Amino acid sequence: MKLEEMEPKIEANQMNHPETVSRAEWLVARKDLLSREKEFTRQRDALSAARRRLPMVKIDKGYVFDGPDGKQTLADLFDGRSQLIVYHFMFGPDWEEGCKSCSYLADHFDGGIVHLVHRDVSFAVVSRAPLPNIEAFKKRMGWRFKWVSSYGNEFNFDYHVSFTKDEEAKGKVYYNFETTEFMCDELPGLSVFHKNEDGEIFHSYSCYARGLDLLVGTYNFLDLVPKGRDEDPASTMSWVRHHDRYEA
Repeated sequence: MKLEEMEPKIEANQMNHPETVSRAEWLVARKDLLSREKEFTRQRDALSAARRRLPMVKIDKGYVFDGPDGKQTLADLFDGRSQLIVYHFMFGPDWEEGCKSCSYLADHFDGGIVHLVHRDVSFAVVSRAPLPNIEAFKKRMGWRFKWVSSYGNEFNFDYHVSFTKDEEAKGKVYYNFETTEFMCDELPGLSVFHKNEDGEIFHSYSCYARGLDLLVGTYNFLDLVPKGRDEDPASTMSWVRHHDRYEA
């Protein structure tokens, strides 16, 4: 099962054929919407401030990852900065390729990293697939971001994005901060970490499922146009392909 199959069912973003009006009438409607957009912006700013005020949890476990430059600890992934964003990419140890929906998100990563590093933020992607599989897929997709393997450590399990055979047998997993039905042995997420001057590492934030929407710039563009995302309500990301598999 892939990311699009676990999304909550929503109404289709079908174009609703709005009426045609004069420019003056359109301006009245547009200004009314603008007032709502400004309120949404204020609410989002307040929510972001609350997110930054979340308490943090000290990380005592020593995680070691396989990276293109050899073994790297969680502290190494900070690359000399005090903040680290980790994207949990769905790519299991026995998968032939990475999840197409995670790939849709990952197509947006490289352009932002150069800006993040100038705001004291490092970025890394973590998957349980062995490093050679990751490197081959990364090369195929033309990505440049740091991508390391957590194969052999408990990182993915501790952050509730990978699940055991026992959990699969029971049909229940802990995901997105609640117990839910088993959907797949790998699911997507994002986690944020902070490292203080003494080298201590803290977990400050994680999000999952539709909490990842903000990472998808393409969705933000689609939300601006009359037809919106125009997705199948029963499988919202069924249209998504690896970017090298869309028809010309």
